[in-house]
Amino acid sequence: MIRIERWSLEEPATERARVLAMEARTLAPGPEAVTAAVAEIVAAVRDSGDAALLELTRRLDTAGAEPPALRVDAAELEQAAAALDADLRAALERAVANVGTVAEATLAAAPADGEVVLPEGHHIRVRELPVASAAVYVPGGRAPYPSTVVMGVVCARVAGVQRVAVCSPPGVDGIASSVLASAALCGADEVYRMGGAQAIAAFAYGTASVAPVDVIVGPGNLYVQEAKRQLSQRVGIDGFAGPSDLLVLAGARADPRLVALDLLAQAEHGPETLVAAASAERDVLDRVQDHLSELAQTRPSANPAAALLVDTADPEAALAFAEAFAPEHLELVGAEVEAFAPRVRRAGCLFVGGAGASAFGDYVAGSNHALPTGGAARFASALSPQHFRRRMAEVRIDDGAAGPLARAGATIARAEGFVVHAESMEARAALRDNETVA
Repeated sequence: MIRIERWSLEEPATERARVLAMEARTLAPGPEAVTAAVAEIVAAVRDSGDAALLELTRRLDTAGAEPPALRVDAAELEQAAAALDADLRAALERAVANVGTVAEATLAAAPADGEVVLPEGHHIRVRELPVASAAVYVPGGRAPYPSTVVMGVVCARVAGVQRVAVCSPPGVDGIASSVLASAALCGADEVYRMGGAQAIAAFAYGTASVAPVDVIVGPGNLYVQEAKRQLSQRVGIDGFAGPSDLLVLAGARADPRLVALDLLAQAEHGPETLVAAASAERDVLDRVQDHLSELAQTRPSANPAAALLVDTADPEAALAFAEAFAPEHLELVGAEVEAFAPRVRRAGCLFVGGAGASAFGDYVAGSNHALPTGGAARFASALSPQHFRRRMAEVRIDDGAAGPLARAGATIARAEGFVVHAESMEARAALRDNETVA
């Protein structure tokens, strides 16, 4: 039986959003619950490599059965792709194409390499470069997720990463063939049968079978996320992915049944998922509540801790609530709230219009489904090629610029007590003036 809570947004939106965020945090334990256990796993993989990986896989993933080789060979990937259901293959290929198109557009929108000439006459070129290697973690607990392979590998490929690895925890029967096939279709270079904190540690430190990578992305359980956090000074990560959430702002013409379906669809991500709808139209929320109660009875896979329905004074109050909450997924349904789209600044992904179910974004729309959760949309972005690229400055200072720069730079350096910094710069200026540097 689904639990539906009804709120009335009378206090300021920011305060109510804070309460909602606090409630979201109570739905799942915090990372401190597994900090010690993850540290033990990370240390085991660091110290014992493959032996620890295999033992942890045996204990945590294969129910005691002897695990097969860590790395999936190319022939098995090809076989999985060849045996894939035709409709599923077509759908994955469409997802690969669309995510690739959007990723390329995202990359094109980034600042291109450009050279700047400074007043002193020197040149700086800002260069953007892909990391050399990356890993995509694909969860395997509740169900196989070939779509997560697409979201991670395609973006890494578009970014220009030379080596892209995938890992997923093997169950008693190994990794789901749909995940292997998706890895083959996306062009992953390596696939590994490993999961949990031990997989993150393997990619961070490297083992006899697993070469280390520069960046690790992808969702996972609390152990996976805590391992990424603990190792984030050694390897790049995309962020901390907590429980999923969805907020729907519904206008007067919103279809209450579709809103209810969208809430229940998001709830399939697990009982920690937070789903909510806000509207100034009380009768719309009444009908959403009725549909939720009815639909949930025959959809056992949709099992949120609670569905929250928020009555607001007007559409503006609903928008203020959304901005304060910064949801992972935000849907605007109904003309009066769809008009807010240009004003939305805090959402992981924004879906506009009655046909724009957030479920499309999980699979084939082209947007990425690896999104900031827990209010992190205030400062974080969806997974994109930029997570696999870094910028560096290339500085060229000729003799003519050295003198003016040295005078300013040396002054600052000495003020900070770094006298040799000052001497280093002044030595270049001295060479310009044909002075002898002792």
